[in-house]
Amino acid sequence: MNQTAGRKWDFFVLIALFLMALTACGGGEGGGGGDEGGGKGGPAHDIWRTISTDVPSARRWHTAVWTGSQMIVWGGYDGVNYFNTGGRYDPSTDTWTSTSTAGAPSARYWHTAVWSGSQMIVWGGYDGADFCNTGGRYDPSTDTWQPTSTAMGVPSARRSHTAVWTGGQMIVWGGYDGVSCFNTGGRYEPSIDAWISISTAGAPAARAAHTAVWTGSQMVVWGGVDAGSRLNTGGRYDPSTDSWQPTSTAMGVPSGRYMHTAVWTGSEMIVWGGFDWSVRLNTGGRYDPSAGTWSSTSTAGAPAARQEHTAVWTGSEMVVWGGTDIARSFNTGGRYTP
Repeated sequence: MNQTAGRKWDFFVLIALFLMALTACGGGEGGGGGDEGGGKGGPAHDIWRTISTDVPSARRWHTAVWTGSQMIVWGGYDGVNYFNTGGRYDPSTDTWTSTSTAGAPSARYWHTAVWSGSQMIVWGGYDGADFCNTGGRYDPSTDTWQPTSTAMGVPSARRSHTAVWTGGQMIVWGGYDGVSCFNTGGRYEPSIDAWISISTAGAPAARAAHTAVWTGSQMVVWGGVDAGSRLNTGGRYDPSTDSWQPTSTAMGVPSGRYMHTAVWTGSEMIVWGGFDWSVRLNTGGRYDPSAGTWSSTSTAGAPAARQEHTAVWTGSEMVVWGGTDIARSFNTGGRYTP
């Protein structure tokens, strides 16, 4: 895979996207008793706000998680340096607090991070010289780090993998180590600091730069790339039985792609955008795992074709923003209602 395929993301742009998602989520009927003009009782609608500039240094290919009250960003790369630094952003006070580097994982990018309910769990990635199978658990209440186990069951070092949080375990799958892509992974249980290997029987083909979502009972993996092949296949992994089922490739399945996005709506996985090695895409599809069927997403009014964008689910809409078509980077997006 080409490690230079990506294009530089502006750190502040990614923060603004996250705050836009918070605004969309926060605007219920009456805004929790706030005034319609967006006073202190609730956010105003369809607006951008600037945020404090006392922030971590500029970077890309970092990670971000939401704790319920703060966003934690960590790691990344600025074109010269790799980072093991980060920050906690509190939108209620518009303030940043640096994350400790004492006991933090080594500097890296293209890693993953999930929020467990009390800790941010970082794993994998690339540090400029080596691929990583190490990670760390960060507790924002104490500003402390604990390493993740590298004992039996830990997946091999990789980047461009995916990670989901199940409610009790982090599942990592797929990725790339500079030579090969993987169809392997592992389940990490932070309460006992232990890894469990996951079955490869019936697993999707090896890949990287794919997507994964958690449905509440299954991890759904889709798309990605391996050895020049753009994939429109995937699988549903059930950790309760350690078993895989394939996703449908019947009518409505999107064309093969990677560097796309996926969100879970509560009943469907929506994939959108990406790159098929020939053109950037502004197409997508909605996958219903209970029925095993795909429906195409509309292209009427869709954002321009792009890859390496971001997408979040607000509870009623998918919000897409940013990305690149190689000729340019975007500060545009769209809201898709399924």
